[in-house]
Amino acid sequence: MPRTRVSTHVPIRAAIAAALLAPLAACSSSPSPSSSHAPRTDASKDRPVMVTVTPKGRQATPGRPVTVTASHGRLTSVTVTDAEGRRLPGKVAADGRRWVSGRKAVPGTAYTVIAKTRTTGGSAATTKASFTTVEADKVNKVDWRPGDGTTVGVAQPISLVFDRPVRNRSEVEKQLHVTTSEPTEGSWGWIRDWSGRDRVDWRPKSYWKPGTKVVLKAELNGTDSGSEGGWFVRDYSTAFTIGTRQIVRVDLDRHRLALVRGGRTVRSIPVSGGTPGGDKRSWRGTAVLMAKEGTINMNSETVGLGDAYDKTVHYSMRLTWSGMYAHAAPWNAAFFGNANHSSGCIGMSNADAAWFYRQVRPGDPFEITGKDTKGVVDPGNGFGAWNVPWNAWQAKSALR
Repeated sequence: MPRTRVSTHVPIRAAIAAALLAPLAACSSSPSPSSSHAPRTDASKDRPVMVTVTPKGRQATPGRPVTVTASHGRLTSVTVTDAEGRRLPGKVAADGRRWVSGRKAVPGTAYTVIAKTRTTGGSAATTKASFTTVEADKVNKVDWRPGDGTTVGVAQPISLVFDRPVRNRSEVEKQLHVTTSEPTEGSWGWIRDWSGRDRVDWRPKSYWKPGTKVVLKAELNGTDSGSEGGWFVRDYSTAFTIGTRQIVRVDLDRHRLALVRGGRTVRSIPVSGGTPGGDKRSWRGTAVLMAKEGTINMNSETVGLGDAYDKTVHYSMRLTWSGMYAHAAPWNAAFFGNANHSSGCIGMSNADAAWFYRQVRPGDPFEITGKDTKGVVDPGNGFGAWNVPWNAWQAKSALR
């Protein structure tokens, strides 16, 4: 009887073994029953691609690029759009494993991510994801010069003044892109504006070449200003052209102003500058014509000179935020070409001022010399960056 039990169990084990081997042979991609490892290899090629999107969630942190990664396959395309249909640009890496946006995710925005993938075995699929960034608690804004589409003088800098403090200066400066039609060496420099606000200016090493076309793209949307500064929630851009090379040379000791165009003196005008020996003196150094303001009211109380004057002034050309102008000053006619007797401005006759006003444009440099002055025009008092030596100006960049 024991032999009978043993002999009846042997064929059952053989049958079970045969049954287990049969499906493995059926899954083989080769007609040969010896290719027992091929099924596992083919199965791994068809594993779904795992896609990971960063950031994620409904309270995602803004100010970072969007990153999409793939494992067990490759990305064939990635599209990231906000609720308005605007896309974040980006590029899939050569190995297909990673996509990174060229711009940052901005605050208070819902994004949709569509990633198309392909397995190593060739199967295509699409993965959809979404995330929303938190709202900005504070927003920083920018006032910029020169205006778009303008033609300016050879000393005109690009100037950005910020509503709120900028602590992440290097991160902000990285987003500021200047392109020029002529090779131009230049640098950003961080300064304090006359208003007390943070400001960054871009100036060439030397005066612009006439005819140069300049474009600024400030891709600030989604950039954090840093502590107390808040977020930028838009981009800014401006494009302008450099006009004729003309320089205004003002000699306060000789009481003369000369307009030099293309290296030739077009006209010399008798003037009277700021009264020596006190608060009414003029500034020296290079000032840049900020604006042609025409007929304005000038009140001494606005510049800390009490009730010294309150006049309607014609052909007014602003040179500094602190109130230095070139303008018509017929009440000072006895001093033109003879003495400095103004409250700090550069005055001339009505006829000379009318002619001069027609000749100059914002961005023209006024190179002012004189022994008895208040000092050199500060970089933030108008556009005084030209009074800083080039190496010192470069050092004001946050990226140096």
